[in-house]
Amino acid sequence: MARGEPKSLESLLPRVLARLAGESGKGHALAPVWAAVVGPHLARHTFPQALQGTTLVVAVTGAQWAQSLESESASLCERLNARLGPGTVTALTFTFQAARR
Repeated sequence: MARGEPKSLESLLPRVLARLAGESGKGHALAPVWAAVVGPHLARHTFPQALQGTTLVVAVTGAQWAQSLESESASLCERLNARLGPGTVTALTFTFQAARR
């Protein structure tokens, strides 16, 4: 069997994390990918909590964050799937949680 082009760890890691999150149901494995997609400011106020099938449950520190992310959910799913693989995240749901330290 012929080997394809070598892949960088940076390109492989998100898919490995997606597989781990999918098998365990724990979304925290996706934290590095989530932070890269939403940026550092939003990542301070949000955190992937669980992956339930293809729905990513995101903890948010306030209603304003949930509202902001809800309006961008289709775009966020697209950007997440570009890193994690097609169809990994098809929906986002939000839950409130106190700010993490």
